[in-house]
Amino acid sequence: MSAGHALVERARKAALGAYAPYSGFSVGCAVESTDGEVAIGANMENACYRLGVCAEIAALTAAQQAFGLEKIARIAVSGGHVADGAIAGGILVTSCGGCRQSMLEAAQLSGRDIEIVSANGDGSETRTDRISELLPHGFGPANLKDAG
Repeated sequence: MSAGHALVERARKAALGAYAPYSGFSVGCAVESTDGEVAIGANMENACYRLGVCAEIAALTAAQQAFGLEKIARIAVSGGHVADGAIAGGILVTSCGGCRQSMLEAAQLSGRDIEIVSANGDGSETRTDRISELLPHGFGPANLKDAG
């Protein structure tokens, strides 16, 4: 099993911990450090819809606490609906723009073009991109060098 596939499996498992009673769409995210440590997160919906939290933000927060954003090497995201105790679904789950912005922040802190693995719910299909491809010309900490 490749390291990318193992990380996808961690993201799929994390999605089972999602709180998604409104959309029925559970998302999990696994963040791997340069040392091989993994932090996970899942989406958490709220009756006041705009107050929900994306899986990526939950996982990035856990990663900051576990090993620091500057040590992130790779991120995997997967999601879909829960069927028979597993995440299912055929469409690739890609991160929203806000999550991509947070990933860019980590990438600029680390000096690495972080790898993002997007997977479908059942883990049978993946796509790997770099954050620079997902958020070209992004604005992050490196852009604030001229701040006073």
